Amino acid sequence: MSAPHLDHRFADAFPELVHAARGEPQPDPRLILLNETLARELGLDPGWLRSPEGVTFLLGRGGGRTVAMGYAGHQFGQLSPRLGDGRALLLGELTDTAGRVRDLHTKGTGPTAFSRGGDGRGALGPMLREYLVSEAMHALGVPTTRALAVVSTGRKIQRGGVVPGAALVRTAASHLRIGTVQYARLIGDEDLVDRLCTYARERHHPALDTHEAFFRAVMHAQAETIAKWMRLGFIHGVMNTDNTTLSGETIDYGPCAFLDRFDPATFFSSIDTHGRYAFRNQPAILGWNLARLAEAMVPLFDADENAAVEKAQAAMDDFPGVWEKAQERELARALGTSDADLGRRWLELLEERAPDLTSTHRLLADSPTALAEVVGREWVADWQALSPDTAALDRLHPRYIPRNHLLQAALTDAEAGDLVPYLQLLAAVTDPYTDHGPELRRPAPEGFDEMFRTFCGT
Repeated sequence: MSAPHLDHRFADAFPELVHAARGEPQPDPRLILLNETLARELGLDPGWLRSPEGVTFLLGRGGGRTVAMGYAGHQFGQLSPRLGDGRALLLGELTDTAGRVRDLHTKGTGPTAFSRGGDGRGALGPMLREYLVSEAMHALGVPTTRALAVVSTGRKIQRGGVVPGAALVRTAASHLRIGTVQYARLIGDEDLVDRLCTYARERHHPALDTHEAFFRAVMHAQAETIAKWMRLGFIHGVMNTDNTTLSGETIDYGPCAFLDRFDPATFFSSIDTHGRYAFRNQPAILGWNLARLAEAMVPLFDADENAAVEKAQAAMDDFPGVWEKAQERELARALGTSDADLGRRWLELLEERAPDLTSTHRLLADSPTALAEVVGREWVADWQALSPDTAALDRLHPRYIPRNHLLQAALTDAEAGDLVPYLQLLAAVTDPYTDHGPELRRPAPEGFDEMFRTFCGT
């Protein structure tokens, strides 16, 4: 088989928003992981991807057109007007076996015009981390980019210490971000923003016919995604506008983590020194990011400037209600009942008693008796009186998530050459409702969370 055919719709439509780039030569490229199931869904031949030609293709050196995408972003509240793919390439788009257009994208392949002095390379640990966590999120039903492959480059790179280099290949409904729209607004005129938002609308919400409707669709999609994060205890860690997609997918798994003990103030990111992106702040940060998108799009809402501002403000005024409904829906799914008062009490009990979130949610499906010991007999009695749908809970509450201590240990072993613990954890978190034994579902040991920090990997 020859290299798969890829389209270049985005690059062709928006030469202003891309720079030509190619992966750098790698001294000893080797395929470490290949998601064969996803490859087949994409219409790709796993056997060919494992070949030397396939690995070269995955690293952005297959001879086809590859580009680095430009975007801006508010990072920790401060605008960076020119970010972009400083270590990544858009290989192109393809149509999967379900008829959906998907981006094929690789990162860690070397510097681009957006590198800003960085080496453009990726480290094995962070690439394996994104592979595992993104595939776990997919298994948990969260909209997310998917991981296709991890390729070791054979390089040794400097990241605090000397670590093995690697690249990650992933797919997405698109890699368009709020920061992409911001970048178009900063470098171009209203026509460029209009064309970009029209392209995004036609790709993600083809039934819609106005920019205002598209903005609201992004709001709803992101609210639904983050409501799932909150149910699962997921902390993104770096919710900048360049990491907030227009598709609603979760993207970029650098300093991400999961809660063990329920503490809404939790954050683990080494660069989030003031807890801006702490667990409890994620819904409000989404609202802040959407306001930045509205600012970039506002001239598109109406030809009359005052009317455009009023429509943008009206859409943003609706955000609290949109978020509350998304949270209520997810809470109703979690509890098997839509009783709002019971849901509020549940959240209050979680915050008051700070139990392990994942195992406590699992008790909803497995053992009301044990649950009563955690949240109290009164709440459990009131919950059971509502005849919750416990059969549905069995396929909603995972036994396994990528617990921070287990993932950290597995990545340390993998960097030293032993992939066995990593593959065992990967198998459990991508089949999270099946019982794989107790070892991979135990919370972190006492004191681990106080010392644990996550890093971007750049």
